[in-house]
Amino acid sequence: MNDTPDTLVAALERHDIDLPTEQIELLDKYCRSLWAWNEKLNLTRHTDYEKFVTRDVVDAMQLEPFLEAGDHVLDVGTGGGVPGMILAIVRPDLKVSLCDSVAKKAKAVAEIVRETGLDLPVHHQPVQEVLHSHTYNSLVARAVAPMTKILRWLSPHWESFDRLLLIKGPAWVEERQEARHEGLFRHLELRKLAGYPLVGTESESVVLSIRRKDH
Repeated sequence: MNDTPDTLVAALERHDIDLPTEQIELLDKYCRSLWAWNEKLNLTRHTDYEKFVTRDVVDAMQLEPFLEAGDHVLDVGTGGGVPGMILAIVRPDLKVSLCDSVAKKAKAVAEIVRETGLDLPVHHQPVQEVLHSHTYNSLVARAVAPMTKILRWLSPHWESFDRLLLIKGPAWVEERQEARHEGLFRHLELRKLAGYPLVGTESESVVLSIRRKDH
């Protein structure tokens, strides 16, 4: 049995994720800060490098090809900073902001941002309030709420952003059906941009794009 402690470098190599050294060092600083805060506040279930890479890093890396240089991105319901902080590290050309409606989570992630050495706005507000005064190219969200609930939140605010990128598990098909039944796709279109295996399971995660039909 190998008792050598795992490292982020080794976990990334196991999953063929190749990043510059300075980005790996920032990711390591970020996840260590996240784990330290997690002892005080439940921010993540991914408290070893293998889970951090196979869940958090993989999800963010699936999003990043669909973001253009210079895009303004808002991470909705960021929790511990996923996927927004990871996107900010691996794509320093993006302008990433984070928001969470739970004040204690927003305060914790603001401290994690500071400890990691990043310069990212953190909004201690629901996304609806943020969109009253800010505009974005893309909203990104993972494990925040069912599609129906998210689309209801955003319904009055489509003038403030171009599209919503969602990371969803296999239940997305049923969620889409429910949202259609509720009439929430009347003026919207959904595209599946990517599908990828959820490591260690037989399930598939997907990246979905939702935008206005006239956009």
